Amino acid sequence: MSAYRLTHVDDATLLHDLSTLAARDRATTAELLAEVDDRRLYVAAACSSMFAYCIRELRLSEDATYKRTQAARAARRYPRLFADLAAGRLHLTAVCLLAPHLTAENVDELVAAASGLRKAELEAWLAARFGAGAASVLRERVTVVAAPTATASTQATRETNAELALAQVASPIDAPVAPAPEPVEPAPAEVAPAPVRYVVQVPINEATHAKLRRAQALLAHAVPSGELAAVLDRALDALLERLEKCKGAAPVRAMRRVGADRPPPRARTIPARVRRAVWERDGGRCTFTGPGPGRRRCDTRRRLEFDHVIPFARGGTATVDGLRLRCRVHNQFEAERAFGSEFMRRKRAGSRASKPLLPGDFGGGPECSG
Repeated sequence: MSAYRLTHVDDATLLHDLSTLAARDRATTAELLAEVDDRRLYVAAACSSMFAYCIRELRLSEDATYKRTQAARAARRYPRLFADLAAGRLHLTAVCLLAPHLTAENVDELVAAASGLRKAELEAWLAARFGAGAASVLRERVTVVAAPTATASTQATRETNAELALAQVASPIDAPVAPAPEPVEPAPAEVAPAPVRYVVQVPINEATHAKLRRAQALLAHAVPSGELAAVLDRALDALLERLEKCKGAAPVRAMRRVGADRPPPRARTIPARVRRAVWERDGGRCTFTGPGPGRRRCDTRRRLEFDHVIPFARGGTATVDGLRLRCRVHNQFEAERAFGSEFMRRKRAGSRASKPLLPGDFGGGPECSG
């Protein structure tokens, strides 16, 4: 008999086991995630965040990861939420919606009011209690949805979404229709797969909205229709070119005055050619690898820093072989392994209380901010 067939289990036992499993999943998963998050155990597994660990190592979806990590962090602040999840008084979405509004003074009141409510009911209650924008926490994340190849209906939908409340632009539908060409018998050929398209929805403020309209106007010669997808594509090309040039070649700026007992900032500067070579060699990605035979590599490309293989404080040099790319999380992790977590904790506390350290003091420089 298949291990996945439960026909031999009687009805009462099946329902009891399902209820027990659901309660255990709601609470225990959140509690375990909270503990792993607190201990930052994801760092040694070559993940730059708890979110990345859940997706890559636990094989959770983005939505499931978001809800569980948010619920875990909220329950860490207010432990009673673990019991509320286990008892079924709250579901994960409810905890995520409540989290931004919870305080030590109102947690009991809000949990009591939210107990047993479905998502739509809770959103309505939060809007009445805290204002119209209070229930939009989950919606304000960017959603990217794969869509099939454009048809007449999906094309109209995409054009509507592309406006994003911008001024109405000329639509290809309004353009004169060219005469239909004579039908031609197609030659037998392998049909190429249709390109995948995505619908991206994200709320923007008035300033960003104004920038989009300015970009449409400035690109009117190249994108006469003002199609937002084309405008964003060109904007991203320009941004990526600038960022890649900056991250791969811009010299590190000194961030603190140098005293008489410190080397001059020039000694810590990483030459542009070295930064460029390191960036290209490492593929613009963190090079930290986890333990075990697989030696999985951190896959993040965000918040990258140039890290000295031998810490600068111990004689490390700004050469191609002496540098590597690390994300900020793994750069700090390497510093803690080299100097001790308590020492680095004191250093970070001291740098926050005074002026920031020079880049590369303990193994790496900051990411390019320009």
